[in-house]
Amino acid sequence: MMHAHLARAARMALLALPLALVAGGAAGQDTETETAVFAGGCFWCVEAAFDPIDGVVDHTAGFAGGHVENPSYDEVTGGGTGHKEVVRVTYDPETVTYERLLYVFWRNVDPLDDGGQFCDRGPSYETAIFVDGPDQRAAAEASKRALAESGRFDQPIVTPITDLDQFYPAEAYHQDYFQEKPFRYKFYTQGCGRYERLDALWGEEARPGQDK
Repeated sequence: MMHAHLARAARMALLALPLALVAGGAAGQDTETETAVFAGGCFWCVEAAFDPIDGVVDHTAGFAGGHVENPSYDEVTGGGTGHKEVVRVTYDPETVTYERLLYVFWRNVDPLDDGGQFCDRGPSYETAIFVDGPDQRAAAEASKRALAESGRFDQPIVTPITDLDQFYPAEAYHQDYFQEKPFRYKFYTQGCGRYERLDALWGEEARPGQDK
């Protein structure tokens, strides 16, 4: 009788082992993500810029910097809301640093343009780095300062660094537009002169991670 109890206990232990391993593995895979918010002109293009970067787990097109709650795309581009088109990048800090994301951001924008970006003109298309907390601010200011002191440009860098107040997601049809509407996206980017200007500004460093 004792042998039967021991055998049953052994079987139960073996059955429980895979569940414990699965649970332990799932717990080990959970990592804390962080977010960064960038304004770089058309948010379709900014999503496309961060999508191939290792460690970026999600990106959302939206709006920030203004005074109107839950604005629509038409309201923002029409002016008067104070918002810019932005992208919220969700990333794994164990894989990619905020400093690396700043590097990618700079090399996907024209930081000398204070009137918009490329063919998109107006305040809603101006560049900005929206920071959340002192660590992000310190890193953003250091990256901007290093770029200004690098001697690469003979004009001032006009991209502001500002505290993030609220992020509002854009409408669903704007999300992942570069993937959902690839032909329309390609037509837009070719007509806007974005890539040509980036290549002229940054050379081989332009658009890291993207096909060229």
